[in-house]
Amino acid sequence: MADIERESMEYDVVIVGAGPAGLSAAIRLKQLDADLDVVVLEKGSEVGAHILSGAVLDPCALNELMPDWKGKGAPLNTLVKEDNFLILGEAGKARIPNFPMPPLMNNHGNYIVSMGNVCRWMAEQAEELGVEIFPGMACSELVFGDSGEVKGVVAGVFGLEADGSYGEGTEPGMELYGKYVFLSEGVRGSLSKEVINKYDLAKDVDVQKYGLGMKEIWEIDPAKHSEGTVTHTMGWPLGSNAGGGSFIYHLENNQVYVGFVVHLNYKNPHLFPYMEFQRFKHHPEIAKLLEGGKRVAYGARAITEGGWQSLPKTCFPGGALLGCSAGMVNVPRIKGNHNAMYSGMHAAEAAFAAIKDGRSGDELQSYDDMVRNGPIAADLKPVRNVKAIWSKFGLVASLMLGGFDMWVANLTGWNPLGTWKHGKNDAQATEAADKHAPIDYPKPDGKLSFDRLTNVSFSMTNHEESQPAHLKLTDASIPMSVNMPKFAEPAQRYCPAGVYEVVDNDFVINFQNCVHCKTCDIKDPSENITWTTPQGGDGPNYPNM
Repeated sequence: MADIERESMEYDVVIVGAGPAGLSAAIRLKQLDADLDVVVLEKGSEVGAHILSGAVLDPCALNELMPDWKGKGAPLNTLVKEDNFLILGEAGKARIPNFPMPPLMNNHGNYIVSMGNVCRWMAEQAEELGVEIFPGMACSELVFGDSGEVKGVVAGVFGLEADGSYGEGTEPGMELYGKYVFLSEGVRGSLSKEVINKYDLAKDVDVQKYGLGMKEIWEIDPAKHSEGTVTHTMGWPLGSNAGGGSFIYHLENNQVYVGFVVHLNYKNPHLFPYMEFQRFKHHPEIAKLLEGGKRVAYGARAITEGGWQSLPKTCFPGGALLGCSAGMVNVPRIKGNHNAMYSGMHAAEAAFAAIKDGRSGDELQSYDDMVRNGPIAADLKPVRNVKAIWSKFGLVASLMLGGFDMWVANLTGWNPLGTWKHGKNDAQATEAADKHAPIDYPKPDGKLSFDRLTNVSFSMTNHEESQPAHLKLTDASIPMSVNMPKFAEPAQRYCPAGVYEVVDNDFVINFQNCVHCKTCDIKDPSENITWTTPQGGDGPNYPNM
């Protein structure tokens, strides 16, 4: 919008996203030079509002960033005391002993946390150091310099007309410029996608892979609560239909995180990930834990699962990709927050050195080097084949072959299986509906399982209804002309918030329900849906997720 006049502000570093990566970067920058001007822009209504995590934190990066975090009151209160690994059948279970597990799977020394609360605390630490943090400021555009470098972002656009045009009541936002711009938007961020495409950052890497993670917080009977217990399950109800599994974490105050992950490379378009999650809770082992309790919160988000071989180049002219914007989750550990923190620290150190040398707007190659040769690489390389093996040969092969590969890598630093490829992206993995049988899901009972719209109300999601829909169709005819006859329009099922419906042969987008998980941007078989950022403050408002 070249004809729009906006005010501008200049900083040394502009950071998009107040998650663990962005806040770690901001804190480290101010630790290195208190005089640096650093701003963090957060699209959520407050810091932590959009944070949804597996919520077992490896504190290794935090120990380096703030060694005195305990004295500063960091909300890491529940130390992991017990690890359980279960394979579920429809009515039974088999426990996998802990001793065959590679040491990297051990949660000893880790903490069950609310990452939303950890980020709120980190924001307080950053502000004490002089970092400016602006919540409710969605970054909708990149600003480019004369040489094609990223020089800033447009933030704080409000009141667009329903068609996306500027009207009399539109607030045009501001342009915030930085010597460097860090993108820490989380999974599948809209600006990160643009940067990856513009600078061809993924040209030499494998396709990125994703999972859909859904989570509920439950308050359970104190007699059933076991603070510090971590349980992971695989198997039922997914079986051969999809990869994935669950996590159950007992934190303080008789609360339990109940989460379920479905790998988005599933073939059967009739699969309904949300209903697989709801069915899971009726397994006898899970039901006996939850019966008599109450669900108090719900959320969902996509998870990067491609790992080491899918990691794009993390620097570009004028900035860097941090954390899940690049994809740094360790899939078998279901952990990425520690790597996100490391990435923020590394990017800060690279930017500090560059600014000290009088540079700006160039590529922070030293950051990418640190990512590929430091603790992030040490975490991701040993597990790089687990996801690919699971996708090609299933759960048992992943446990056996993947376990062997991890063990050898853990002992020697060498993966005997080399580096496996992922193959198709998750959208392309979807097969025609007539190749698969529909799946009959039981109706939610309202006690252990719930319909989507009821659960979405527990995410405190809100969008201003007069704004343009932030979910864009490249071709509005495709849902009914292609996706419906060929794939039974899977958007009706893969969305964990009930955004998409087919009503009287029309494709309806209820964008007000969106919890910003980005699944539609990933799984649509025609790759026809693009998630863009809505105006600031909109979306979920997670309490303690």
